[in-house]
Amino acid sequence: MKRYYVDLHIHIGRTWTGKPVKITGAKSLTFTNIIEHARHEKGLNMIGIIDSHSPEVILEMESLVSSGSMVEHRDGGLTFGDLTVIPGSELEIYDEQCNGPIHVLVFLPTIAIMREFSNWLAGNLKNVQLSSQRIYVTGLELQRKVKELGGLFIPAHVFTPFKSLYGKGVNKSLTEVFDPALIDGIELGLSSDTRMADQISELHNYTFVTNSDAHSLAKIAREYQVVMMKELSFKELWKALRNVDGRHILANYGLDPLLGKYHKTVCAKCLHPAGEEDQICTQCGRNQIVRGVADRILELKTADQIPKGRPPYIHQVPLEFIPGLGPKLLEKLVNHFGSEMAILHEVPFQALTEVVPPKVAELIMKAREGKVTLAAGGGGKYGKISE
Repeated sequence: MKRYYVDLHIHIGRTWTGKPVKITGAKSLTFTNIIEHARHEKGLNMIGIIDSHSPEVILEMESLVSSGSMVEHRDGGLTFGDLTVIPGSELEIYDEQCNGPIHVLVFLPTIAIMREFSNWLAGNLKNVQLSSQRIYVTGLELQRKVKELGGLFIPAHVFTPFKSLYGKGVNKSLTEVFDPALIDGIELGLSSDTRMADQISELHNYTFVTNSDAHSLAKIAREYQVVMMKELSFKELWKALRNVDGRHILANYGLDPLLGKYHKTVCAKCLHPAGEEDQICTQCGRNQIVRGVADRILELKTADQIPKGRPPYIHQVPLEFIPGLGPKLLEKLVNHFGSEMAILHEVPFQALTEVVPPKVAELIMKAREGKVTLAAGGGGKYGKISE
């Protein structure tokens, strides 16, 4: 059994011919760029590439396999050197039952099965080329289709104020929308952590995943998990999510929730803090109060204790959040030490000072040890590190 770094939510911005997939995604987020960056710069071992249902992305995957650049693993997944890709899709459901919109993640084992899924999607949404499209079937129908194809089904960023299971303030239970037995994990999102999520008792039976939801190459691995598996494959990932045969999530690494864009309740226009009952901002008078994740979870709270066996959630500050560590200096660090994973977890202070100023090295070490001072984010704006 080995430890592997895994980020299961990375978007595609453009196809290899330049067509948009995730409209808000960077143009540099092509399938090929993602796998090269995740392997060589970030130091990840397994990634889920969302938007793999897009027909041109399927063609690119098939081309990489035909050329020998990637190999399909016998137990599912696509091997690119020491990196394994799990093809995925993010979809939006919104029907009379679900009080949506709600985003969900789907993962499938092979290119052939993803092509079959893409063909099915084409008859149930308006534009199969694009990411996160609204699918005109119920959540239950989508779950059953995914399971028919041997896939994984995970509700996405479940507390985000927009487009999530709990975020809108309408749904109070996942049973209102989904079959609980057909859920393989729960994605927490950037503004919550295990301690917060486990205040909802119906989530105690599920494995939590922490992923980047990357819309640019730089955002890859801002959240991830360390997973104990025998090897890198779809089947091993399924076992880890289900805690089967010793496979399991060893630890979740993610932003301190204070750094998330939606942690506290604020006015989206002026970012002034708002009270629990406020509808109108007391600062600017606008009706743009965005309910924070922390307050929403307190509304839903049904438990006080974290269930036994829950992996630790380790608060982490992505390198791009470190004051004074710009793109050029970060590139210099990665080139010197090999990957961001090494810098975040392994490189000692003295070695860091040989590449970056001592003040930046100190902040990296403090962030690693959870000793930085944070200003909370909200209303769509990230929190910050106070120097």
